Amino acid sequence: MRGPKPMTIVIKLGTSSIVDEKTHEPLLSILSLIVETAVKLHKDGHKVIIVSSGAIGVGLRRMDMDKRPKHLPRIQALAAIGQCRLMSLWDNLFGHLRQPIAQILLTRNDIADRTQYLNAQNTFAELLDMGVIPIVNENDTIAVTEIKFGDNDTLSAITAAMVHADYLFLMTDVDCLYDKNPRTHLDAQAIEVVEDIGALQADVSSAGSSLGTGGMSTKIVAARLATSAGVTTVITRSSNPGNIANIVNYIQSTKVNTPGTNTPPVGASPRKGVSSPLRSVEEPLARSTSSLSMFDGTKEVKVAPLHTRFLPSAQPIRDRYFWLLHGLAPHGIVYIDAGAHKALANKAGLLPVGVVDVEGSFAQQEAVRLVVVDRIPAAAATNGKLWEGTGVEVGRALVNYSATEITRIKGVRSEGIKDVLGYADSEYVALRENISFFERESRPVTPSIEHVRIASETV
Repeated sequence: MRGPKPMTIVIKLGTSSIVDEKTHEPLLSILSLIVETAVKLHKDGHKVIIVSSGAIGVGLRRMDMDKRPKHLPRIQALAAIGQCRLMSLWDNLFGHLRQPIAQILLTRNDIADRTQYLNAQNTFAELLDMGVIPIVNENDTIAVTEIKFGDNDTLSAITAAMVHADYLFLMTDVDCLYDKNPRTHLDAQAIEVVEDIGALQADVSSAGSSLGTGGMSTKIVAARLATSAGVTTVITRSSNPGNIANIVNYIQSTKVNTPGTNTPPVGASPRKGVSSPLRSVEEPLARSTSSLSMFDGTKEVKVAPLHTRFLPSAQPIRDRYFWLLHGLAPHGIVYIDAGAHKALANKAGLLPVGVVDVEGSFAQQEAVRLVVVDRIPAAAATNGKLWEGTGVEVGRALVNYSATEITRIKGVRSEGIKDVLGYADSEYVALRENISFFERESRPVTPSIEHVRIASETV
């Protein structure tokens, strides 16, 4: 009889799961359980990656400082002090179980270059093949605002996409998402399965600890990124890391024991964006954990620990196309008309005739946002603006021309580029292989939460 399919599992731990918020002492009980869980998963044949915050928190303890400073160089210095002690702590704990680990420190600059992105991807693959558990963190020692991921929730999602993970676990101080704040509303209901994040209505008032940078809203953004890459994303309580293995086993058992070949995936519902296993679409969106049991005939298969599970996209965006969308920081905006958007959807490149406007300052081979707008006749234009409306961002592109050049050739047919510029490096503003679309507008736009909200409202 064949055993369970080996999985690649990414576990993200925030600072509040690693050090005490007030004393900055390492939470050895939780860390020990995380180590035991990771090693057990590894022995079961799964590949495990840990994304670990906490360097600054550990640095505060080492330097006997009461609170996180505001001065950036001081924060970077604390990160340098804390990172080596944090890795020493991990190595000691894993060493007791004879499990080798490795340290990987990343900034957005490290993956903005395609070659470096592939090198990081290859390093992960080799470490996992060697049976090593990589410990990933943002390189806060050199990171500044322009090259930061923003929080380790985003870093964990990009890491999960990079390694083609099956699961991303975002460990936090609550069991799951609720439709209301459970601390202030006794009738708050757990949200178990989310099929479409664009339809999610949940309480995100949790703002994270004083030591960390994330909160519940950043975890939802991370879930958007990861699920778009085909990664099942789970939010669950960090103080009980044994839930990770139980949840994985539960999900696998539901897949194995669900009868019929046309049964929709767990939590799928043709009429609801948020749903629960084996639920009628007319039932409420959330229910208690007591009804999470699944049955095969008369035999109970598994009871899942309380958690929120975000289902992966049926059409995942991976590898180069994911890198174009989320590995690169956009430097400007290229506005295109509906005709250009349709041509791109049919796998054509972006011609200058389809460009309506340009915003920002960018050079050749830099990333830009692609925004579809309604073109208006030149006679109706005011102040030279040839479009109206708010526009909808549909994807990203690496451009063949700078902002200044595209401004000059917008609306021009390709054969006229040389007449305008005096040269023609390419007939395309962007090649189709250098363009990637979001699956749909409710899918992720990184890292701006506000932009995601605006885009979803315009769909």
